[in-house]
Amino acid sequence: MNDPGRRILLGKVAGALGLRGEVKLESWTEPRDAIFRYQPWTLRDAQGREREISGVRGRETGKHVVATFPDVADRTAAEALQGLEIHVPRDALPPAKPGEFYWADLEGLRVVTVDGVALGTVSHLFATGANDVLVARDDERERMIPFVQPQYVTAIDLDAGVVTVDWDPDF
Repeated sequence: MNDPGRRILLGKVAGALGLRGEVKLESWTEPRDAIFRYQPWTLRDAQGREREISGVRGRETGKHVVATFPDVADRTAAEALQGLEIHVPRDALPPAKPGEFYWADLEGLRVVTVDGVALGTVSHLFATGANDVLVARDDERERMIPFVQPQYVTAIDLDAGVVTVDWDPDF
């Protein structure tokens, strides 16, 4: 978590919109248009090639987050951006509020039960309609634990690298 070169995936280019070079973004920031606050972006394609870009402007519409990239003036150029991942340095994000956490900061932490049974490490988290879910993986299995505090996730210690859960290891 303290790696100064660490980057966080904030979204991706979902496709072209219209004829003037605008693109639709998938943004995983809250609110969705906050993605524009964290520039420069590092754009990464499926082959792992990267380039840095600044000056992307945009807005949230009811349905999409729409972006205009510098030097992208037509649909053909916009279509070439589809699938690019948008990364920013972790230290570009503001500190989390007390009791809140960036999902990316939880990934890789050890997961243990309140009784000290190791359940693996946090692989990732995902949202459902009802609550977020923490996915803990070890060599043998994957466990999906509702990210409900303090009922199931009882403690998070970023300094120690541990998430403590009240969860049956056999479930």
